[in-house]
Amino acid sequence: MTPMTFAEKIAQSGCDPHLAIPESVVTMLQRVTIDAYGLMLSTKQTNYVQAIVKSVLDSGESFAFGHGPHFTVQDACLINGTAIHGEDFDDTFEGTPVHISSIIVPVIFAIGQKNNLSSDKMIRAMAAGSELICRLALVAPTAVHRQGFHPTAVLGAFGAALTASIGMGLDDKKTASALGIVGSMASGIIEYLAEGTWTKRMHPGWAAAAGVRAAAMAKNGFLGPRTVFEGVHGVFKGFASNAIPQDFSYLESFGKRWFCEGLAFKPYACGTMTQPFVDCAIQASKAIAVDQIASIHAFVGEGTVHRLWEPLNEKRNPSSPYGAKFSVPYCIAVGLLDQKAGLQEFTEQRLASSDIKQITEKITYEVNPDDPYPTNYIGRIDIRTADGQIHSFKQQCLRGGQKEPMSDEELETKFQGNLEFAGITTNDAKTAKQQIKQLFTADSSIQKCITALGQIGGET
Repeated sequence: MTPMTFAEKIAQSGCDPHLAIPESVVTMLQRVTIDAYGLMLSTKQTNYVQAIVKSVLDSGESFAFGHGPHFTVQDACLINGTAIHGEDFDDTFEGTPVHISSIIVPVIFAIGQKNNLSSDKMIRAMAAGSELICRLALVAPTAVHRQGFHPTAVLGAFGAALTASIGMGLDDKKTASALGIVGSMASGIIEYLAEGTWTKRMHPGWAAAAGVRAAAMAKNGFLGPRTVFEGVHGVFKGFASNAIPQDFSYLESFGKRWFCEGLAFKPYACGTMTQPFVDCAIQASKAIAVDQIASIHAFVGEGTVHRLWEPLNEKRNPSSPYGAKFSVPYCIAVGLLDQKAGLQEFTEQRLASSDIKQITEKITYEVNPDDPYPTNYIGRIDIRTADGQIHSFKQQCLRGGQKEPMSDEELETKFQGNLEFAGITTNDAKTAKQQIKQLFTADSSIQKCITALGQIGGET
């Protein structure tokens, strides 16, 4: 008898209607959906979202939130996923940075609107897809980044395919095929870092759309390779550096422990590994006058250098507000000057300010060989003042993550702020939160809730 592959085992577990989903996972899924919805609407008027909305070739009946119910399922996934991830303010997984809600929420909203899933099936689909992304990230931490690909784009496509397959009611054999199919659709290079261009923004939406298409093809008999994960030419052969050891036990134990229950929420609208340095800078702003700063030296994880520190001249002078989100020097500067790093701190106007450049030119870095990245995200900066004294500031974890989680009140404040940024009224914000909570109750009508959510924010 041919041994089961990892895709087959994962499909069998995910398609099991009796798969036990812990309450902690359900709570997390509800929280990430609330966070994602606020982010979706906060970016509805941005030039990059509008560009995709205007690029659609066909019409349909699916909601692109803030833009109306006139889109195909795949276009809705692309637009909604891009909108959630566009400002890099969405949730992240600390095991190695991948984003979850910007893939899973668009898929389940599109499939749920079309098929009116039961809440049980919706939760199982979301949980299984989220968990698969996290576990794939743990197989070879940092290896996908090192190979030049965006892990959310590549690994997220598999989570999207699993979520869509369960939502569409595929059996385990066809679900395994969907995972095999989407391996040939996965993509996403990280060259956007060179100039801060827009392609990273679309990666989760593209992965979501690919997952839905792969599931639809598998449902109708299209075959994909069962060995997509462990095969000689599988995903980890093509998309991951072979310098990083691979541990497939994370796929072997799928469904026995839930890593996705520990997703992190971002307090700042910038790259995951920049966040602890913003905290360091805010600490410093309370202790040191900016005009007394002579130099700033950061101690960093080696795996973050190629994305967040080099080329150093570009990182000191980002080409775009989006590029600034992946520049630790810029993020340190706004932390020092503004004591925050929200949506307003990453605009053309703020980027052009002379006070930012005066700070970033003073910033240097060195690799800290004891930095625990990617198992923990920390920050440390040493500031030398005009009198020659050295002042050290440290942040020992990702705030909003497992070691220092975001409270319900903090998440509510973020949600309200994002909807306010989008011009959504307080009453509509309250309605949205109620509808999202209703999605996760046993007697809910998924279609009715999604329609109500789609009617908030108008059309553009």
